[in-house]
Amino acid sequence: MSSATPLLPRIAAGDELAVRECVERYGALIWSLVRRWSPDPRDADDAVQEVFVDLWRSAARYEPTRSTEAGWVAMVTRRRLIDRLRRRQRAVELEPLPDDFDLAHDEQSDDARDDRVERARAALRALPEAQRTMLELSLLHGRTHDEIAKATNTPLGTVKSHIRRGLQRARAMLQHANDLHQATDATNEEHDS
Repeated sequence: MSSATPLLPRIAAGDELAVRECVERYGALIWSLVRRWSPDPRDADDAVQEVFVDLWRSAARYEPTRSTEAGWVAMVTRRRLIDRLRRRQRAVELEPLPDDFDLAHDEQSDDARDDRVERARAALRALPEAQRTMLELSLLHGRTHDEIAKATNTPLGTVKSHIRRGLQRARAMLQHANDLHQATDATNEEHDS
């Protein structure tokens, strides 16, 4: 590999053929490094794609006088894998949904559902603006944490913190509202009897 003509300067110059040659030349190297770091095959496939995209974007930074091209490719791969590992470690741990979360509750009337929806909306409106915005982008618009960070020009860690704290605060407000609702229902039932 070291005697082969460097591909990265050609990639930096926009040579599409060099991109294909890069995949052929370094695919096995990148795949072997990724498999060591990513036990999940789907995650490994994603990691390989990220590495190649990173290579192509940073191809202009390769300096043949400082390292071999294969060494530089391995270094970029390693850095990308470390970044992915750190992201996984910092990922917000989500609480699992109950088993019956997606099942329709026949005993609930439309009014009861509407009431629960309104309580959820009220809890969302009561959140601080930053938390509400991050939660809306995540839950209602299906944006990833990275996409939210870019769209709001907010550091990724701050986005994750706002989402985690917003979920915790909304959950606490909903629990409080549900407790009050149940207490009111119980009081009404006592008066009706």
